[in-house]
Amino acid sequence: MIMGLFVLAIVAGLLLRQRIVVILGFVSAWCYLVWGDGKLNYVILDLWAAADQEVLLSIPLFILAGNIMSTGSIAERLITIMRVATAPVPGGLAIATILSCAFFAAISGSSTVTLIAVGSIMYPALTRAGYSRSFALGALCAAGTLGIIVPPSIPLILYGVMTETSIADLFKAGIGPSILLTLMMAGYALLRNRAIHRNKTDFCELAMALKKGGFALFMPFLILGGIYAGLFTATESAAVAVFYAVLVEMLIHREMKWAQLEGVVVETATMLGSLMPMLMMALSINTFLTYEQIPHTLVQIIENLVTDQTSFLLLTLVGLIIVGCFVDIGSAILILAPLLAPLAVAQGVDLIHFGIMMIVNLELGYLTPPLGLNLIVAMGAFREDFWVIAKAVLPFLLLMFVGLLVVTFWPALSLFLLR
Repeated sequence: MIMGLFVLAIVAGLLLRQRIVVILGFVSAWCYLVWGDGKLNYVILDLWAAADQEVLLSIPLFILAGNIMSTGSIAERLITIMRVATAPVPGGLAIATILSCAFFAAISGSSTVTLIAVGSIMYPALTRAGYSRSFALGALCAAGTLGIIVPPSIPLILYGVMTETSIADLFKAGIGPSILLTLMMAGYALLRNRAIHRNKTDFCELAMALKKGGFALFMPFLILGGIYAGLFTATESAAVAVFYAVLVEMLIHREMKWAQLEGVVVETATMLGSLMPMLMMALSINTFLTYEQIPHTLVQIIENLVTDQTSFLLLTLVGLIIVGCFVDIGSAILILAPLLAPLAVAQGVDLIHFGIMMIVNLELGYLTPPLGLNLIVAMGAFREDFWVIAKAVLPFLLLMFVGLLVVTFWPALSLFLLR
C-alpha cells in the first residue's frame, strides 16, 4: 500500500510537470520518513555532505567558461578556421560544421551552448551555400550533442560524482567515442554533399584564420592536456578554463565588455540555482539507498534474470533509449547511475566504460521526440517546426545508434588511454 502511494505520488508529480528537484526532494524525505529512521534531519546532513565536495566546483566553472565563450568571439573564430581548412574537401562547409561543434564542445562542455553558438553562424551559411535545409538542421542538432561526450562534459562529471568514479579517467575514456562519432558524422556529410561546389585552398586566408583564432584553438589542448599530463585536476582545469576564457575574450580579442561578463555570470548562477539543488537531492537519495543496501538487493534480483553480460548490456541499452525520450540526461544520470553502476560491476562491465556507454546512449535522447532538448532548442533558434527538425535528424540518429553499438560492445575504444 505504502509503495503504491509512493509510486503514484512520483507519477503525479511528473504528470503535473513538477520540477525534478521537487520530486527528488519528496523522494528523499519519503525514504527517510517511511523506510528509514523517521528523521528528516538526515536529509539536511546528506545535502551538506553532498555540497562539501571539491569536484562539484568544476560544474559551475565549466558552465561559466562555456557561456563566456559563446557570448564572445571564440566560437566564430573556431568556425572560420574549420571553414577555411575544409574548403577543398567535398561537402567542406558541412564537415566544418561538424568539426566546429566538436571543438567548441571540447571547451564548453554543453550540448545546447554548442548548438546555439555554432548554429547561429553556420545554419545561414549552409543554406546560402546550397546545402539543403533538412541536412543543415540535422547536422547542427546532431553535432551539437557532441558536447555531451567530448570532454570536458558536464554529464561525465555528474556520472563521476554519482558513482565515485575518477572524472579524469572518464574524460580520457570519452576521447575515443567522441572521435568515432565525429568521424561518422563528417563521413556522412562528405558522402551526402560530395556534389556541392568546392573551393581551392587559400593558404593566406588559412594563415590569417589561424592567427586570429589560434588562442581559441589552443584552449582544448590547454584544458585536456593539463588534466592528462597531471598538471591539474578536473576541478582546477575548470578554473583554468574560466581564467583563459576571460583573458582571451576581454584582453586579447577585446570583444567582451565588463557589463557582458556580469550578465554571463548572473545567467550561469541562475542556471545553477536549479542544477545544484537537484544534484544534492539525488546524492541524498543515493546515500540512503547505499545505507539500506538497495543496490545490493537489485544486483541479486538482476543476476537471477540476466544470465550474461551481453544480455545485460542490451537490456540496459534499450531501457536507456526509452528513458532518454522522456527524461533529460542530467536527471537520468542522477537517478539511474547509482542504481545501474553496481549491476554493471556485478556483470563484469568496467565502470568507466559503462559510464561512457550510458552517456552516449542518453545522448540519443537529445534528438528523439517528444522531449528531445536539441530539437526544442533548434525549433526556437532556427524558427522551424518541431516535426520538420525531428525528421531532419533521422539519418544522424541512425548513425549515432550504430556508434552506440560500437561503443557498447567494443570497450577498448573507451579504455585504450587508461591502459
